[in-house]
Amino acid sequence: MSEFVDFALEHLPYILEGLPITLGLWVIAMAIGFCFGLVLAWARIYGGRLAYGAATVYVEVFRGTPMLVQMLFIYLGLPEIGIVLDPFTAAVVAIGLNTSAYQAEYFRGAIRSIPRGQMAAARAMGMSDLEGLRYIVLPQALRRVIPQWSNEAILELKFTSIAFAIGVSEITARAETVGFTTFRFFEVFMIVAVIYFVLTGTVAQLLYWLEIRTRIPGLSQTG
Repeated sequence: MSEFVDFALEHLPYILEGLPITLGLWVIAMAIGFCFGLVLAWARIYGGRLAYGAATVYVEVFRGTPMLVQMLFIYLGLPEIGIVLDPFTAAVVAIGLNTSAYQAEYFRGAIRSIPRGQMAAARAMGMSDLEGLRYIVLPQALRRVIPQWSNEAILELKFTSIAFAIGVSEITARAETVGFTTFRFFEVFMIVAVIYFVLTGTVAQLLYWLEIRTRIPGLSQTG
């Protein structure tokens, strides 16, 4: 046990140098997914036939193909048509586009859980569909979607490890370097597992706190 502790103390600082990159990937990708996911949800609920069809195709394609394939396509495939991205940007784009498809479905379900009469009342007050969505429906829907969105946030934090496949020097990539240097892969990836466990546990607790803080007394999150 003491040998493992000594090994961890020796190599942990190097591995943790990848932590800002991991968190940067996650935060930017989740922000992209949040914004684009709302647009996709709006298109699938309130958009016309063309917007609904395009959003549906997008969601099904990104949910139906592996994220690693999407990341490799963006990083290795797009240069063939003149679009060249550095590894970090390619990883952010891939993770962001992938999670937007899942977040869109969470948002769509939450928006549909709001009684339709509220949007009708908003129209009766002279609001447009966009105004009704922004001021009436969305504030309630975002409260209700927190439990489902929390799962997605935790999953995407773990999925940032895939970025090592295209050369992003995040936690997993640095751990792999240590592993090939020391040939002690068991200990190295045990350390990485603990790091991710701490990260995901912290995120889960923060989002649970947010869920509690935004809960409306007498009204459940799921309606």
